[in-house]
Amino acid sequence: MENLVLIRNAKAIVTCDATDRILHDTDIKIEDGKITDMGRNLVSDGCEVIDGSHAFVYPGLINTHHHFFQTFVRNLMTVDYPNMLVVEWLDNIYRIFKEIDSDVIYYSSLTAMADLIKHGCTCAFDHQYCYTRKTGVQPVDRQMEAANLLGLRYHAGRGCNTLPRSKGSTIPDEMLETTDGFLTDCDRLISTYHDPKPFGMTRIVVAPCQPINSYDHTFIESVAFAREKHVHLHTHLGEGENPIMVDRYGKRTLHWCEDIGFVGPDVWFAHGWELAPEEHASLAAHGSGISHCPAPATLGGFPILDIPSMLRKGVGLSLGCDGSATNDSSNLLDSLRMAYVMQAFHSKSRNGAPSPYELLKIATMGGARTLGREELGSLELGKAADLFLIDVEKLELCGTLHDPRNLLARVGVSGPVDLTMIAGKVVWSHGQFPHVDEHLLAKEGNRICTERMAPHFPMGSIV
Repeated sequence: MENLVLIRNAKAIVTCDATDRILHDTDIKIEDGKITDMGRNLVSDGCEVIDGSHAFVYPGLINTHHHFFQTFVRNLMTVDYPNMLVVEWLDNIYRIFKEIDSDVIYYSSLTAMADLIKHGCTCAFDHQYCYTRKTGVQPVDRQMEAANLLGLRYHAGRGCNTLPRSKGSTIPDEMLETTDGFLTDCDRLISTYHDPKPFGMTRIVVAPCQPINSYDHTFIESVAFAREKHVHLHTHLGEGENPIMVDRYGKRTLHWCEDIGFVGPDVWFAHGWELAPEEHASLAAHGSGISHCPAPATLGGFPILDIPSMLRKGVGLSLGCDGSATNDSSNLLDSLRMAYVMQAFHSKSRNGAPSPYELLKIATMGGARTLGREELGSLELGKAADLFLIDVEKLELCGTLHDPRNLLARVGVSGPVDLTMIAGKVVWSHGQFPHVDEHLLAKEGNRICTERMAPHFPMGSIV
């Protein structure tokens, strides 16, 4: 049976298409998860009708960097990220991460996914590199279970760390893997979950965690494996590791990645705030993108990403929350607002701050291009019905409705949206998950966090 939905008379539809159209008082017809018609007074026979007369409609946001497992290590001032260098922070936090087990992975992932969906995210990539003696190789399987429960379109980054602390990494022995073991599990996950077809709900990305915490052959073999399997590659780059890379290899991280082939249109990197201007041109030439994560940069006091320079040079940009240990939320609308404010502060004196709408397109179309999903990122005929609605008939939004394109990031609309739809199915509506008992899941998640994780939190002053 066809799944037919009609969003009737939307007050405004911000399409984020190539011509940046805004449609007013317009219907959207959806059949089997795809947009099949957009216009006025469309026939509603057989359709579930959603009243859009009070709402602005946007393409679903796409998150391109996160660490869901970190959701149970939040609001923990005894390991305070702003007071440490990245490498120092990693050295401390991994001592907690090694205690994570399979149930923590499941409930922390549910927590992050729920937060994303509530705030308009319809497709998310997660960089899952936490493999402990307690989790075994189950983390991505548990995440797939969580994504299926909530209806999230999910790209799982199968990460790893292979270099021991005795050779210069920050990784406890309990979290180390071998390159062969890592790639064997990547092969299993690709066979089980990877759906390369358009509109597929699940994909796998080969994502060794970061160059300073793995042997070079882990990355070299990852490149060959991913290209053979036709899947994307991802890692951290340009977030403070360059001095270590220069000391270890005599070259900066991007140069090292270029030399081993860990670049190309099937590769994107997280962060990149440490990149030099000339490296922006190199990234663009390779077609590799950057996932901009504004929250950890702000919390850590790191350089603000030079987005105008990157856009001028053709670097593909997308938006990420990053892990909750360095963000404390999985609200991509909040990250969108933060990115705009950061750029306004940083760029106006340098001429060329991106507009709020340009940043929205980075969070939608930019994310779709980064993940290789041409069918996502905009509201057009033939594309996926991944979208969200915000109720604009609220007192706090009076005086803002003349500019739907710039509203979200400029005004700071960062609370829960009115409705989130993924693949044509309503997964969040009017403050509820239609098919999930949120309070029961939260109760069990808090129990797991308290019993499994809290005993390992470092003690000390929280002031």
